[in-house]
Amino acid sequence: MKLTALATLTLVGALALSGCTTGAPETDTTPAAASATATAAPADGACAGVSVVVDFGALDAPEITDCVDTATATAGTITASTVLATAGVETEGTVEWGDQVVCRVGGRPAADETIKVAGETPFTETCASMPAAAAYWALWVKPTADAEWEYAQEGLGSLELEPGQSVGLIFTTGTETPTPGS
Repeated sequence: MKLTALATLTLVGALALSGCTTGAPETDTTPAAASATATAAPADGACAGVSVVVDFGALDAPEITDCVDTATATAGTITASTVLATAGVETEGTVEWGDQVVCRVGGRPAADETIKVAGETPFTETCASMPAAAAYWALWVKPTADAEWEYAQEGLGSLELEPGQSVGLIFTTGTETPTPGS
């Protein structure tokens, strides 16, 4: 598989900015982690907690949207990994980077699932290290409900979220990086 210099530099730069750590995924044991619950968003679309959007993109699976209630969180913030787990979104990191790099969401792409991207050799994701620059899970955040999506500068295990913010994952293929739900 060919990686363009720009794609490689982008991934390396994102990791450098995030202060990624190696090792196994960490478990969030803060009081906020124990007190979050998933709830349906109100009819007006407002979420008093943290909004979750998971867009499977080319993996052709239904989008997941949820609102995680953090009203009883005593720390004021909650990790993105805890928010996703509370919403019932199962994530898997990589062997090398743990939960700082998302490899699979809801088991997708599966270890035996061939990923096809125009201009690239078809491949399967092993979750050993960094995913291919041509097909990966992109992590996004919205600092407020009316803000634009921003590419996350940290991984799931260290990204802290507050009520009113949103976290999104989208399986990105090719040279474009769409935002969740787009």
